[in-house]
Amino acid sequence: MREDRFTGLAAVPLAAVLLLACHGSALAHAFPTTTIPAVGSTLKTAPGEVVINFTEGIIPNFSSLQVVNASGARVDKNDAHLGPAGAKQFVVDLGPLAAGTYKVIWHATAEDTHKTEGSFSFTVAP
Repeated sequence: MREDRFTGLAAVPLAAVLLLACHGSALAHAFPTTTIPAVGSTLKTAPGEVVINFTEGIIPNFSSLQVVNASGARVDKNDAHLGPAGAKQFVVDLGPLAAGTYKVIWHATAEDTHKTEGSFSFTVAP
């Protein structure tokens, strides 16, 4: 009887096992769910901060969030920190912004140490 159980397990295709293993690890990465300002938005008033909400908690000491202007000069206050929502929210304060397009660059290390990164832009209207 034990031999039959082992044979049944051996019949599980390796591809199915690998698919399940990869699917579980993909869910562990921290990806943005919402951003303030919204990705690609045009604002009448310059924001005072940038907020990114993630699918997973992040480790702030191993993550970064910065905002640069069209020339590549940094315009944030270099104070990226967790927001009021906890480990799933990363915030950086901004200095005064003139009209123009700004790029937000983020690197996130999830609590399980998986790393993700990306960028998006927003515009402050004249």
